[in-house]
This record gives sequence, C-alpha cells and structure tokens, in this order.
Amino acid sequence: MKVKYDKEVDVLYIVFSEGKIAESDEDRPGIILDYDNAGTILGIEILDASKKMQNPTKVEYEVA
Repeated sequence: MKVKYDKEVDVLYIVFSEGKIAESDEDRPGIILDYDNAGTILGIEILDASKKMQNPTKVEYEVA
C-alpha cells in the first residue's frame, strides 16, 4: 500500500494495489474509487483532502 499527498492540488491518494485503472467512480463528492477490470479497488483519491481531515500529511500505521 502507498499513500501520496499532493499539497499543490490538495489531493490524497491511497494505492492498495498497482494495476491498470479500468473505471473510476465518485462514490461521494470528492471521493473517487479506482477499479481494475475485475472490479477490484486499486485506490482511493480524496479531493480537497485538507478540508476533509485534520492533517493529510500525517500517516499512522497500526498492525494488530
């Protein structure tokens, strides 16, 4: 998994798996889900990320 934040355009992108994006769907305003041909979610793009979360540059990782 990879997390990218572009401060210039205020977009956070979470990549779950590498692959060719076949379809993108804006599930909620500003939340875009990217799918491959099999319907597997490859990533989530969050537009205007700084308005939707406190600190889009901070990532915490937890394994339980």
